[in-house]
Amino acid sequence: MPAARSGARSGSRCSRLDDEVATLLDNDELDAIVALGTTPVGHRVSEIIGARVPMIFTTQFEGTGLPRWVHAIGETPDRQLLPAVQWMSEHRRVRRWYLLGNDYSWPRCAHRKVTERIRGLGGSVAAERYVALGERDFDRVVEEIAHSSADAVLVSLIGSDSVHMCRAFAAADLPGRVLRLSSSIEENALLGMGHRNTEGLFAVSGYFATIGSEANARFKERYHGRFGDRAPTLNSLAQSVYEGLVHLRRQCGETTDNDDSPLSSVRSVRRPGPRSAPAECVYLAEADGLALRVIQDLSGPSR
Repeated sequence: MPAARSGARSGSRCSRLDDEVATLLDNDELDAIVALGTTPVGHRVSEIIGARVPMIFTTQFEGTGLPRWVHAIGETPDRQLLPAVQWMSEHRRVRRWYLLGNDYSWPRCAHRKVTERIRGLGGSVAAERYVALGERDFDRVVEEIAHSSADAVLVSLIGSDSVHMCRAFAAADLPGRVLRLSSSIEENALLGMGHRNTEGLFAVSGYFATIGSEANARFKERYHGRFGDRAPTLNSLAQSVYEGLVHLRRQCGETTDNDDSPLSSVRSVRRPGPRSAPAECVYLAEADGLALRVIQDLSGPSR
């Protein structure tokens, strides 16, 4: 599901989305929605649905802002960002942070919680800046980072915004001087940056393609067996949608491992009900060229 852009194009895009979802509902052609998007877009879609069909929201989110009948299964800052910030403090001696995010609810909420954790660890926030969704010119931001004496930048930019920022960051010769941490950068973003621009970049997520578990090995084997060795790069966003479909199947009472089995009785998904627990597994990875290599399992309650 596309994230909303600011301005007239945003209004037009959201209006088309509203009309499409409403039409499908009115024609009884929609049994469930598995949504990947920003929290404001998720909230907007949930208002249109009005609990008439199940909705699985798979993106990382604030932990609030969605109706309780929505099955929100993505990571929250408490379980994802806070342990990563603490790890960076303890293992990379990061004390001074620059917080950079898109200007909407999730980055602002996440940064409030991160700021509390940073100060609790004896660190400080050098600066906090927000840019519009779709920003492409980061020269001024990078210059500000260079003069901030920050040890690390928390990059809470989504989509290609993070790619353009990291290219500008590398062009200013900052990778050897300032670390970067992000919960939104995934494998496809690395490909967009180019291998010369990823030094000193850390990412935290519930999924990376390099997770060394038997379950992930089987998952990748099935994936490449179906789509071939040249299939699109596996990443946290795509995996979250897959996890959303698995969650929907379980809620429908389907426990089979047969990937070709239908999602029968979709409308029987339990609602309203308690919000689904956030993703249990959280990993920290470090960029190695165009790969994100898992270096630490951060699973467990935030410390």
